[in-house]
Amino acid sequence: MLNTKHAFALCAVAFAGAAFAQAKAPEPDYTLSYNAGVVTDYRYRGISQSAKKPALQGGVDYAHKSGFYAGAWGSTITWIKDSPTPPDAAKGPLEVDLYGGYKGSINDTFSYDVGLLQYWYVGNNLGNVKGFANANTTEIYAALTAGVLTAKYSDSTSNLFGAPDSKGSTYFDLSATFDLGKGFSVTPHFGEQRIKSLTSSTSYSDYSLALAKDMDGLVISATYIGTNIKHKFGAPYTLTGSGSKDLAGPTLVLGLKKNF
Repeated sequence: MLNTKHAFALCAVAFAGAAFAQAKAPEPDYTLSYNAGVVTDYRYRGISQSAKKPALQGGVDYAHKSGFYAGAWGSTITWIKDSPTPPDAAKGPLEVDLYGGYKGSINDTFSYDVGLLQYWYVGNNLGNVKGFANANTTEIYAALTAGVLTAKYSDSTSNLFGAPDSKGSTYFDLSATFDLGKGFSVTPHFGEQRIKSLTSSTSYSDYSLALAKDMDGLVISATYIGTNIKHKFGAPYTLTGSGSKDLAGPTLVLGLKKNF
């Protein structure tokens, strides 16, 4: 026969077991994640980097619980070989982005992200071609997020993507991410690129609207992307090696990415 003392003991053991089962696992010191994917056109700041052809992409990210992070991301490209006249006077088929920074919270509403980004174009020799600088580019950046809205400012500490005397060029972008539920999200974006030079400065705007579906780490996306380059300068953006293709005109980019 179960007496009161034993009953209380069994209840205490059961309660402790339930509490232990529901306790959260301790937060790891860091996380390491990977991603790999393909897009029908690699667009960056509105301009095609792959001559409006598919590109393979992938990356790795390290995030420490302190807020420090670092990572690397890569994509196939064609714009370096397509830029000079004649085409193929320069090489550099791969872009590798190396970055690191720190993320933190100001309060319950605002968070921030500051860091350094190096665009490394493996084996590129664009700087040897007359009228161009080395394609490798370094930027510092700072971002502020409030709810779904993020504003980000980037400043180049080197020449910008092969443009001579363009140190100090800036890019400002504003984006928002809306969670629609069931793995769906919508992300509108607007950006303004300002390119400095010794003789003059120029700028253009880009915009996009992305719809994505996340299925346990497999992300399918469709993104409408465009710029105002043709309207502003009266001509499409073309490169010698890609012929008459408007590399900055409006387009729909489809993507497939797996996060590990």
